[in-house]
Amino acid sequence: MSTQHKINSPYTITSASDFNFKVPYHTHSHYEIYYFHSGKANYLINDRIYVLEPGDLLLMHGMTLHRAHIDPNVAYHRTTLHFDPYYFQQFIQSSFAGDLLAPFRQLQNVRLRLRGEDQAEAEASLEKLVRLYDRKDSFSQQRFQAHLLDLLILINQLCEQPLKAKISFPTSKERHVQSVISYLEGHYQEDITLESLQEELHLSKYYLAKTFKEVTGSTIFQFLMQRRIYQAKIALIGEDKPITDIGYEVGFKHPSHFSRAFKLQTALTPEQYRKQNRLRSPIPL
Repeated sequence: MSTQHKINSPYTITSASDFNFKVPYHTHSHYEIYYFHSGKANYLINDRIYVLEPGDLLLMHGMTLHRAHIDPNVAYHRTTLHFDPYYFQQFIQSSFAGDLLAPFRQLQNVRLRLRGEDQAEAEASLEKLVRLYDRKDSFSQQRFQAHLLDLLILINQLCEQPLKAKISFPTSKERHVQSVISYLEGHYQEDITLESLQEELHLSKYYLAKTFKEVTGSTIFQFLMQRRIYQAKIALIGEDKPITDIGYEVGFKHPSHFSRAFKLQTALTPEQYRKQNRLRSPIPL
């Protein structure tokens, strides 16, 4: 099931270790900084799989479907920081710095592989932010915002050089699952069957189904449904098309099926979702 996470504060930060951490595919209007300390995890952002290593920092603009799939047999430790980009621009962004949100808008969803001094500095900065956030007094909150500004300047410095690392996967399973996700990304609005995937990718449908579940934690058709609903969310907010037409365009054959599936994943009907989200300021996608 995918959800839209609601974050009421202009910023939140959590750092936790968990063997059984489970979050469904979700979106949110806040920008997100995710830092992977330890464990064994794949992070899925829309049509991309990231096989995480300690020191990996993910920058996400939130409205892209994403989730972590972790190995429950290995202790998992991550730090996540969410912040409202409009609040940041109005109250934290400094005039002496450039547009510090550019990496989130221009690179959109990207992994930075931090090592050595960069890794140590980022970890120390995040640890400081967690301590300040937990104190809750007014001075600590002011210092939190100052340190958040410093972290965003550091991130901009790290993003200055073009990302040249070629995406690689440790095993053929991740490569094959990436092939499935990439195919679904281009064809989610079409009729998809295991047989059609088998023919297109030249791999056994049984192997594809089993491997996809193992690597991502969801079935191929759960992922496909989440992808369609995600695209419908974007259209409901950004377009004036009739809701029925949007359902057809993202791959649903019947309006009733679209409405049921949408409500199952969001707890809202398409009509309710459009009304609720059009009352908010649009978030750059």
